[in-house]
Amino acid sequence: MRVLPYGARAAMVDFDDPSEVLGLHASLEQDPPDGVLELVPAARTLLIRFDPGRTHHDRLAEDVLHRAGVDTKPREAAEIVVPVRYDGPDLADVAAASGMSAEAVVRRHEDGTYVSAFCGFAPGFAYLTGLDPALHLPRRSSPRTRVPAGSVAIAGEYTAVYPNASPGGWQLIGRTTLPVWDVEREPPNLLAPGTRIRFTS
Repeated sequence: MRVLPYGARAAMVDFDDPSEVLGLHASLEQDPPDGVLELVPAARTLLIRFDPGRTHHDRLAEDVLHRAGVDTKPREAAEIVVPVRYDGPDLADVAAASGMSAEAVVRRHEDGTYVSAFCGFAPGFAYLTGLDPALHLPRRSSPRTRVPAGSVAIAGEYTAVYPNASPGGWQLIGRTTLPVWDVEREPPNLLAPGTRIRFTS
């Protein structure tokens, strides 16, 4: 783990192991050092924005490195169950590429217990870890110009639900009517980092 300056008001924590990101995020969220304003987790990094009038980079880095290796669990949250209709346009291609039937792909996707690792790409787009390695497939070689909201997709080691209609290159295996992003809801993001998710048909 390395803690690097990221301008005068932020630090970037860089991880060798992506599984450590959520642990440090949980630790800093549950017991924040003085002056920390915002935490932004990503695949292998954690951005920490701070008030330079209350702390500085060296003090923050010392605190972060002191927490290294401490296995802090995210606050226990209810598991979100996402109902899915597995009829995505890429389901047959995913089955062929993974050497199994479409029914087996669905079973493997449903059997996973997923955790929202970080959000990116679009508001509410959560990258969910826990995908069966047999379903680790690359993005499509030709992205779509429009992916419907609610599309359930896989790419690499992640699965996700498209929160809004947008361009995208992930493999679409199903769809849900559950709104994962709603600006009228507080918070608007249903699948915030640390949230546990299960898919069911």
